[in-house]
Amino acid sequence: MKLLPKPLNARLQLRKKLRRASGFRIAIAHRLRQLNVGDWRTVTAGQSFYFSPEYLQMIEVAGPANLEPRYALISNDDGPLATVCMQIVQVSLEHLGEQGKPKLKVPLRERILVCGNLLSYGQHGVCFAPGSTPAELWPAVAEALYRTRRSEKLDGQTNVIVVKDILEADRAPSSCLGELSYSAVETEPNMVLTLREGIDTHDDYLATLASKYRNAVKSQIYKPFDAAGFRIERLETVASVAARLQELYLQTHAHASLRPFMLTQEYWPALALAAGACVAFHVAVRGSQIYGFVVTLKDAGTAIVWHIGFDREAAGNGVPLYLRLLHASLTQAIEFRCRRVSFGRTALAPKARMGCLPEPMQIWVRHRQPLLNQAISPLLRLIQHEEAPELSPFKKTSNPSGEL
Repeated sequence: MKLLPKPLNARLQLRKKLRRASGFRIAIAHRLRQLNVGDWRTVTAGQSFYFSPEYLQMIEVAGPANLEPRYALISNDDGPLATVCMQIVQVSLEHLGEQGKPKLKVPLRERILVCGNLLSYGQHGVCFAPGSTPAELWPAVAEALYRTRRSEKLDGQTNVIVVKDILEADRAPSSCLGELSYSAVETEPNMVLTLREGIDTHDDYLATLASKYRNAVKSQIYKPFDAAGFRIERLETVASVAARLQELYLQTHAHASLRPFMLTQEYWPALALAAGACVAFHVAVRGSQIYGFVVTLKDAGTAIVWHIGFDREAAGNGVPLYLRLLHASLTQAIEFRCRRVSFGRTALAPKARMGCLPEPMQIWVRHRQPLLNQAISPLLRLIQHEEAPELSPFKKTSNPSGEL
């Protein structure tokens, strides 16, 4: 019998190894309280807010109706090593394309297992304990996803697994997923602004911009916003205006091309309570009426410009609500003493004009049927995404690496 070439044989042996149990202890639960929450805190303490029990349990109570959380705790005999946040979401054609536009009458419904958080952007699916080696634990993450998918058969087949949003630092450690028939797909980048020391106010930030861009902020955003009689305020109590926030959120939500979930009115005060002093709600107000809002989260050293909603009619009449809210969030990030501001992956051009640089992200995708998985794999690689424009809005004395 002719022996296989060494590279191919090595790859087959690796694949065989990865398809066996990882050797770690894996506990899977529908609710976080079913796990050892103390062990969960041991892994996630001091890391992202999105891994905190306070946030995750808030989502269990006030999250979208079509989203079901799942969790996994990975340990060895010495203790917990990693946590996995998963969501099962049921989607249909109604979740695609702008709301209200005609759609094909096809009874398509798909349950998707997501490793990560559909409500956020960033790698909020897997958290590794300090001192652990992610590359050694990603096979256990893959096993947790496999076991979770198989356990869901009683509630309906879960055909697709998505691991979102893999950053550059996660690509090599998670590469074992490629040996398990997952396909890597590039997505829109996250737009990130890095602020140097010495920027303590929004005026300090404006002073770093070249005159062309600084004047544009003042004349095209602040001036028409103020001239229309609007002002920015920080909300002290979210619950009292939650109904209006929901109205504005839905106006923005309806125009999104992909809407895998819909938040509820109860979500806004629940988020404010869960995040406490680490979250700020700012509103665009005229008279006593709210016309827009933005949520800014302090997540360790990063400020995340998160949820946003605004009145489409006012914006259509020339009021730059969206852009003014972005600057309100930037101001809050500076007040949070954050030097890194994450603006997300929509409206890339306006964010590039603010000085943001693109941070590449990808997802891993796998279909449970091998033949379908082989068929969709090359198609996924053809998916195009928007590229951020290359702009240099800062004075020439600024650091070209993106730090102001």
